[in-house]
Amino acid sequence: MENGPREFDPNQTVPLEAPSASERPAVDAVPPPPPPSVAEAEEALQQAAKSETNLDTLIGRLVVDSGLATSDEVQHCFERLQGEEHPAQRSLAQVLVDQEFVTRRQILRLKQILEAERSGQTIPGYKLLGKLGAGAMATVFKAKQLSLDRMVAIKILPRKFGQSPQFVERFYAEGRAAAQLNHPNIVQAYDVGKAGDYHYFVMEYVEGRTVYDDIVKHKRFSEREAIDITIQAAEALLHAHERGLIHRDIKPKNIMINRDGVVKVADLGLARAISDKEAAEAEQGKAFGTPYYISPEQIRGEVTVGPTTDIYSLGATLYHMVTGTVPFDGKNPSSVMHKHLKADLVPPDHVNPKLSTGLAEVIEMMMAKSPKGRHQSCKDLLVDLRAVREGQNPPLAHRDVLDPQAMASLARAEASAAAEVTESRAPGARQSTGQVIRDPLFIALCVTLGLSLIGNVLLLIARNG
Repeated sequence: MENGPREFDPNQTVPLEAPSASERPAVDAVPPPPPPSVAEAEEALQQAAKSETNLDTLIGRLVVDSGLATSDEVQHCFERLQGEEHPAQRSLAQVLVDQEFVTRRQILRLKQILEAERSGQTIPGYKLLGKLGAGAMATVFKAKQLSLDRMVAIKILPRKFGQSPQFVERFYAEGRAAAQLNHPNIVQAYDVGKAGDYHYFVMEYVEGRTVYDDIVKHKRFSEREAIDITIQAAEALLHAHERGLIHRDIKPKNIMINRDGVVKVADLGLARAISDKEAAEAEQGKAFGTPYYISPEQIRGEVTVGPTTDIYSLGATLYHMVTGTVPFDGKNPSSVMHKHLKADLVPPDHVNPKLSTGLAEVIEMMMAKSPKGRHQSCKDLLVDLRAVREGQNPPLAHRDVLDPQAMASLARAEASAAAEVTESRAPGARQSTGQVIRDPLFIALCVTLGLSLIGNVLLLIARNG
């Protein structure tokens, strides 16, 4: 599903706002520049050569600072480069790789650091070490906090969004929301601020991978591992909900797993206080979330959304984890979200028959179309998840239609029906026992009752086995 190319990225959070036509520049309104003169062309070439020389100098400094090569080794590569017949056609980085002082991967990381530094993305008190990832709304860098000598992650708002008060406010709201939470399963917030033209948010650095990474690599999780991860994520959400915050963008990319197996819920960019009626009314009628995992009430842009919204998204994530496929797919975001609203969910144990009935029941309850049909809190959800992990039926999600009492009631009802039919065969007169036993309808009912009881017993054994 997610591994192949798509016409859109349904894993991407629905953008807050798209530029209007009036904000986009009119291409035809700007006349093309005149062609450069010979002198201007020569000057441009000289500037390019100078720029490349400066880049070589910076790369050389970073290689030494990073301990990848000594200053003598870098100087040797400089001299070798200058001694070539056409030194302008090669760079110091290429010579360093050819001489096996560094790898191409290491050079790429160093260039990412230079790109950040040269674009003005330098944060006082932090040393950028490389780019961790980038999304539609921000770029995240790995950095070292110099004062405390620790690794951190720094999310930086692109300059184009820094001019929009709405985006800036949303960015700082994420920092404020994260600062209210202190839980081992939530990425910790450290600092927010502005450096030059850039707004930044410093947070805990999680060395590991995301649930999404594991889905791409292994297609699906084992049931036990998926339950353990979901329990930790539910505990994180319970902590947030008890403090009045809903996440609103739970998905595989926002659930991280560090090297010790500890789950960390990340990215509170869409988090909102449950009690913030002003924000809720301002967003009314707008869909915020990620199409594959968004709840029906978020799609409708309802004013009142609560913990059950996160439970739905966590259920969609769990579905993806154990089946290897998303709950609903489509050719564009609208078709995917329409299915969240209207389409019946294919039971997860139909997609992956190895799943226990109990876990399938929990997922289906988490993803009920109506919030009233779901677990009403993460505390309730944790009761069911822990029961399934112990091999028991989930107390809240279990559809207990084949328990012994139900079977006894069924037997009594069928026996009563058989007796009524037998008596109706001879109105006004009772038949002898032998006549009743020889009655074909009575025999058929008895056979049906026996087969029904045997079938129910076998189903009960299989379900509890």
